[in-house]
Amino acid sequence: MKSVVIIEDQTAIREMVSEFISMLPGYEIVGSFGTGEEGLQGCIKLKPETVILDVGLPELSGTEVLRGLTLHVPGVKVLVFSGRASSANIRELLSAGAQGYVDKMDGFDEFKKALDIISGGGTFIGPKMASVMRSLILNPDSASSEIPLSDREKQILQLVAESFSTKEIAARLNISVRTVDNHRTNIMRKLNLHDVAALTRYAIKNELISLS
Repeated sequence: MKSVVIIEDQTAIREMVSEFISMLPGYEIVGSFGTGEEGLQGCIKLKPETVILDVGLPELSGTEVLRGLTLHVPGVKVLVFSGRASSANIRELLSAGAQGYVDKMDGFDEFKKALDIISGGGTFIGPKMASVMRSLILNPDSASSEIPLSDREKQILQLVAESFSTKEIAARLNISVRTVDNHRTNIMRKLNLHDVAALTRYAIKNELISLS
């Protein structure tokens, strides 16, 4: 049996994915977590073979979790399962060590195919991931043009651009309102942008959010 951990902040989706995987032969759910920090610590303890990872997680972002997994759970296979990842997110996740990406709109047939391939030691190249990889091949310089923000700042910028309020962001990331305000101030200073509209345009241009 191949051990699987799910890290997904939406309870309904987490339970649905867990139930689906539990019905597949050869897989065993050994843990499921709703925040990035809980998920990372749980994986360090449980040492699963495969992790199903969302991108927009409270406490730690998907990229931060993935980097922690690569460091503390060597050999773990990670399938990113998200409905909001932009091309920039996917590039980051690939660079951090993800073996595949499935969009939540793709359905469970695509999810099962990806899970089987990754659990078997392969890499899953779905339509969205293939598009990003083609872009990297055609525009290799784009991979090295880093956005001058930390993972947490990128996460907060994404939520600001998606019209979440400061209180909603604080609750979602399990941090204080003051901390969110401090991050917003730093983001505006680093980017030399001074209102939400400008931040939103920046997030769209740099593919931190998707308009589709």
